[in-house]
This record gives sequence, C-alpha cells and structure tokens, in this order.
Amino acid sequence: MSSPEAGAIWGRDHLGRDVFARAVYGTRVSLLVGFSVAILTTVFGVAIGVYAGLSRIGGAIVMRLTDAMMAIPAILLAIAFASILNAGLLTVIIAIAIPEIPRMVRLVRSVVLGVRSQPHVTAAISIGTSGLALIWRHILPGTMGPVLVQATYACASAIIASAVLSFLGVGISPEVPSWGGMMADARSTFRVQPVLMLYPGVLLSLLVLAVNILGDRLSDTLDPRKSRRTSL
Repeated sequence: MSSPEAGAIWGRDHLGRDVFARAVYGTRVSLLVGFSVAILTTVFGVAIGVYAGLSRIGGAIVMRLTDAMMAIPAILLAIAFASILNAGLLTVIIAIAIPEIPRMVRLVRSVVLGVRSQPHVTAAISIGTSGLALIWRHILPGTMGPVLVQATYACASAIIASAVLSFLGVGISPEVPSWGGMMADARSTFRVQPVLMLYPGVLLSLLVLAVNILGDRLSDTLDPRKSRRTSL
C-alpha cells in the first residue's frame, strides 16, 4: 500500500495518492496559514493594543473583552468559528486568527503602558505632538521587538491549530492536501502502515520547531538587555 513506486519515494496512500507530493503541498498550506495568521494577528493586535494602552476607558473595555475570549481555549474557539463558516483555507485562517488576537492585544497594551511613561514620550506629549505622530514616531518603534517575537509564536500556534482542525474534519477541504488531513486519512491503516501518519507528523514537528527557534533568536536579538549581556 505504501511501497515506493515510480515517482512516489514515500509510497502511496490507500487511495493511490503520492504521499511525498501531498506532504510537500501540505507544507505550503501550513506556511500560508501560519504567515497569514501572524500578519492578521499583528495588524489587528497592534491597532487594538495601542488604543487600549492610550485610552483608559476604552482600554478597560477592551481588556475585559480579551479576558473573556482568553477564558475559552483557543482551539475550541477556532473549531466553533470553523464550524459556523464555510470550510476552506480562508475560513481556517480567520478561525485561528481570532483567538490569537487577544494575546497580541494584551502584550501590546502592556508594552505601550511602559513606553508611554518614558521621558522622550512624555516630552513629546508636553510639546503638543499630535496623536498619530506620537504613535508613529514614539509608541510603535518601542513595541516592534516584542510584537515580532509574539508573531512568530502565533505563526507556530496557527500551524498546529490548522493541523488539528484538518484532523478533526472542520478545517481545510479534504480535497486540499494538508498534514492534519493526511494524518486523519492514515488512521484507518495505522496498524498496517504507521509511516503514513509518521511523515506528516514529523514534518509538522520540524516546522513548528523551526518557527519557535526563529522566535527565540528574534527575542535574543531584539532584547537590548540580552544584547548588552552578550557584548559584555
């Protein structure tokens, strides 16, 4: 069933499909979901987080909403949104991004509260710098380091979540090769050919590990305290 054939170095599944070709295509799908979720999470999370950090009343309301969303496990929220909306790649991206946004909002708000109290920001406010100029020149540059690191973690989390949704059958359409879908298809033949589930599982683990290592490297590079320690 999974014995190598011409042009199928990892063999074929129970429907005669090339496992290697599907795994490679699944890599593209996972990366697309991960990067798309990271971008959406960053854009909306930064916008809402900056507002919550600069507005007391608005910030209090936003934080209560984020607390309510974070009280529900992210994967359950993703499953709920994916079940309500039509199945597809865009649905998976939106369903995973929505639970990730509150985490980015909380991070950005905490960083903005710290940056807002710094002397150069206080001086800019005292000389009458407009709101948009204050945010663009003084607030946002101070948040970019933590935001980029959190974006890599959101990317890794999205890759895992997309595999879980596909494995449960509420994510990407079964016609589109994905690692979660491949592992779900391999359940029926797992006792006979466990490698059919092993291939996508190993690729998923390696990709998530690579993204997490990237996040750690960015954290070390963008943290001035760690950089100063290294130079000493």
